[in-house]
Amino acid sequence: MKILYYDCFSGISGDMNLAAMIELGVDPEMLKTELAKLGLKDEFSLNISRDSRKGIFGTRVDVELAHEHHHSHDDSHSHDQEHSHKHHGHAHSHTHEHGHHHEHRNLKDIEELINSSALGDKVKATSLAIFKRVAEAEAKIHGSTLYEVHFHEVGATDSIVDIVGAAICFHELEIDGVWCSTIELGGGFVNCAHGKMPVPAPATSEILAGKPTTQGAVPKETTTPTGAALLAELVDNYSDSPRMTVQKTAYGIGHRDNEIPNVLRVQLAEVERTAKAGKLNSSLPTVPSRMLQCNIDDMTGEMLGAALDQLMEDGAMDVHFTPIVMKKNRPATTLSLLCSAEDEDKFKRLIFKHTTTLGIKSIDIEKTILGVSFDILETPLGTVTMKNAILDGEIIRSKPELEDCRALAKEHGIPLSEVYLQIGKVRNS
Repeated sequence: MKILYYDCFSGISGDMNLAAMIELGVDPEMLKTELAKLGLKDEFSLNISRDSRKGIFGTRVDVELAHEHHHSHDDSHSHDQEHSHKHHGHAHSHTHEHGHHHEHRNLKDIEELINSSALGDKVKATSLAIFKRVAEAEAKIHGSTLYEVHFHEVGATDSIVDIVGAAICFHELEIDGVWCSTIELGGGFVNCAHGKMPVPAPATSEILAGKPTTQGAVPKETTTPTGAALLAELVDNYSDSPRMTVQKTAYGIGHRDNEIPNVLRVQLAEVERTAKAGKLNSSLPTVPSRMLQCNIDDMTGEMLGAALDQLMEDGAMDVHFTPIVMKKNRPATTLSLLCSAEDEDKFKRLIFKHTTTLGIKSIDIEKTILGVSFDILETPLGTVTMKNAILDGEIIRSKPELEDCRALAKEHGIPLSEVYLQIGKVRNS
């Protein structure tokens, strides 16, 4: 089983990812040719060079925008780090000397741009899925809906290049899975139009909810929202000590010269497909998790419902209630919360804060997850993203993305059930 292993000891940004993919063997000319299919070749150029950080040599990528050709990057910023706040809504009136004529694309514009391109269907689906990760985080942060949230910056050309380029490279390498280490987010503060904001940025935190992360290795932003979205969409398994045979190691060079090597290490490796379930080298990816449980008999249904909503918003993998009977035949409720092992303490504190329980049980478990892929389905009502569940390399079921269906129902003024009916007709034809 061939995998990519992302060692994110110094975080990840969009340009560092592209650089690592090229060093792993993706042909730069092929990448440029595929990106040209977006019809944006007059807006940017891809500059690929060799560079080093703390004695580690690797590949560096600059996405140079045509309308800011006078601007050259220095060692203090990467283009993705410098522009990272366009991904999480903090730069609606930013002061960088960048053009804005293409930074007002919204999510619908991006979907139309990608769907109307000559890119392959798999690349389209993966690109759109990554963009949705960012869009969903933005919508939640700004209290809006997926298509109503106003993204001035999510449509900037360099962001599109980073995300679509990542999808092109992912499918070009023809790997069987993506594994990742704990992700370093950085620390300190970053400047934006609204003043100083803490690292990690709100969108980065939202996108990586439930994923293993660390903070504070350097007092700077190390993982950008784009990098976070790439990992959230592509990674199947998180492990700091994977059992694997490394075939090739690549380094994507960042533009800052930090206290630790500002590089993204990505390894092409092989793992055993036929190991026992639950082990690190199992063909079924597992995530070290915790099941937190407590019994509650003195909260109303409304209060319990509010607590569940809050815990899910804070990034729990799952929260559910089970009715029980306690001593003296009192009706009560068991709250069960699933979270990553790294977030156990965080969610214990949140449960104590939002419920009346005085004690929490913790159960060490592993969550086994199916692989996920996305396809684009053309229907008489418009395009719909189909989410596929994958077991042993085979798609075992598919379903349309709810937000796409809601948008089509609203656009055509029809019930949601009619959208699902039309999708069913297309799939069965």
